Amino acid sequence: MTKLLIDVVIFLVSALIAVPLSVRLGFGAVLGYLVAGVMIGPWGLKLVTDIDAILHFSELGIVLMMFVIGLEMRIDALWKMRRTIFGYGAMQMTVCAVVLLGVFLLLGLPWRIALAGGLALSLSSTAMVISELQDRKLMDRPTGRAAFGILLFQDLAAIPLIALLPLLGPAIPDPVAEPGWLVALKALAMLAVVMLVGRYLLHVILRMITSIRVPEIFTAFALLWIVGIALLMESVHLSMSLGAFLAGVLLADSDYRHQIEVDMAPFKGLLLGLFFIAVGMTIDFGVLMREPVRVSILVLTLVGIKAVAQWLLADRFEVPESQRGYFAILLSQGGEFAFVVMAASLAAGVIDQRQASLVTLVVALSMVSTPLLLLVHRRFLRPFTGSELGQE
Repeated sequence: MTKLLIDVVIFLVSALIAVPLSVRLGFGAVLGYLVAGVMIGPWGLKLVTDIDAILHFSELGIVLMMFVIGLEMRIDALWKMRRTIFGYGAMQMTVCAVVLLGVFLLLGLPWRIALAGGLALSLSSTAMVISELQDRKLMDRPTGRAAFGILLFQDLAAIPLIALLPLLGPAIPDPVAEPGWLVALKALAMLAVVMLVGRYLLHVILRMITSIRVPEIFTAFALLWIVGIALLMESVHLSMSLGAFLAGVLLADSDYRHQIEVDMAPFKGLLLGLFFIAVGMTIDFGVLMREPVRVSILVLTLVGIKAVAQWLLADRFEVPESQRGYFAILLSQGGEFAFVVMAASLAAGVIDQRQASLVTLVVALSMVSTPLLLLVHRRFLRPFTGSELGQE
């Protein structure tokens, strides 16, 4: 218990030092959290070393963020976005994955590793992109809708992507493994059950809990609903953030929506900050010092390819011309789901530990690059964009 409290104090102090300084210098809060993670992590002051445990726990911040977004999305509104989600999302992910696959093949990597890397790195950071869009009040604008549709499709792509990885590894017979059709059937059945519960039982339970008139119990049930649905989705190989988003959508028509949103806001902000701190802690400076040129080339290649792809696709995504540079930078980084894909690839024998560490470092550094590039964009290209990117 004492160790946990000490860790909490370390996280809070590091955030209180790094984040205000980063914001004051114009870099934004996200870079401040990342720097705080570097400061207290294994390559900084070594105050916190259990990175994996912190990273898994801090994913609750992404879960709560997706839940709050779901609260703003009614099912009919989500249906209207089907073209954005499945059209824009599939197009963006396919283009980025194919180009990255080609680059990795040119670098001489085996096709299995190249394919796994291309798919993993085609994903962008939900936490970083949504935080930026909400800060700039762009979620309801064409740029925000296009970016959100792409991110939601990436979450939906979790099942086939994870299912594909064992096929890329060495052929090791596993009599316990479930066939792909059964995994997909279980996922669809779970979605149906959750939808039915949300449709016919959730509002009845909320009325019963509200009648007790104990605010803490209402908040406890809201957290149970979010985390419970997220865990159920994860149990059938869907992403937790997708489950949390669905949990929010099922409450979008509820009379209690605003109260739940207010209750969840403090948890979401703190846990999301903790997630970025954990990402900063994952930056392995040992790999960077051993292969600085290779790492630099990979980061520049990843960010450059994704930014150019986003720029070229922006017109198809109906992003205003004045915001295409911003849109390109916004989705140019690797995403947190790449950490999951790399772990699954390592377990499946597709890649080795050295390759996994290298890719994880590249993803983390690409996330660091986004707030820096956005700052450059705001400082030097702002005269060409006017006030369309939202308030500073």
